Amino acid sequence: MRQRITWPNLPEALREDITARTGEILDARTVAKGMNSPLAMVLRTAAGTVFVKGIRNDHPGVISQEREALINPYVRAVSPALLWHIENTAGWNVLGFEHVEGRHPDYAPGSPDLPAVLAAVDAVGALPCPDLPIKNENRWRPYLDGDDPAPLTGSALLHTEYNPLNLLVTDGGAARIVDWAWPTRGASWIDPACLLIWFIVSGHCPDEAEAHVARTRAWATATPEALDLFALINLRLWGEIAHYSSQDWARRMSSAARRWAHARRVSAPR
Repeated sequence: MRQRITWPNLPEALREDITARTGEILDARTVAKGMNSPLAMVLRTAAGTVFVKGIRNDHPGVISQEREALINPYVRAVSPALLWHIENTAGWNVLGFEHVEGRHPDYAPGSPDLPAVLAAVDAVGALPCPDLPIKNENRWRPYLDGDDPAPLTGSALLHTEYNPLNLLVTDGGAARIVDWAWPTRGASWIDPACLLIWFIVSGHCPDEAEAHVARTRAWATATPEALDLFALINLRLWGEIAHYSSQDWARRMSSAARRWAHARRVSAPR
């Protein structure tokens, strides 16, 4: 995780610009969890509570902020609304979201959160994909190794990043999806397949994980050959990430991808 910046340590001009949008700030709490944004905090104001995330404009990761701002109007049925966007104050790019009170779901076998998570992923599959300059199935092309990308092609809107830190389960039991850094256009079954790997990381065997995501409507559109290809892509992708990363999460994702590929009896050529 990046080292988080606190409210007093933000540039004065940025604090003033944020306050101009929120009103008087009564409390600023830095969020501990998460990986990508050096600025992540909950601001309690006289008018309500706002979640704020940000990154400097000179960092390559700022493109993810732009993607989130671009896609947000189209995903508010499943995600918190973007309230405002600061694009260049004191060199920062900052997003202010509707605050959703909730906790991150537990993906473990038997967790009571699984139905809500699956319902949220299913709901994403029902959203129309807007005609925007977002990613498409070509983002996986480096891992095709000459295989035909056609099975990945589609017109569905995809989230693709189902780390449990990217979902919030509310007191009412519904799951909300956050962090749309990689909105993608492709085959609708890809989102359940991305979730499946996180289920394996969380303790499910591959067959159990597939049985869970089979409850989504999109899963029925996948052919066995398409799933075999995506399992192989993830085997290559996460294997590469784990090779260059010393972090435990990368190793666990690589292991889960390997287990899924093994269960589907596919393997990368040596």
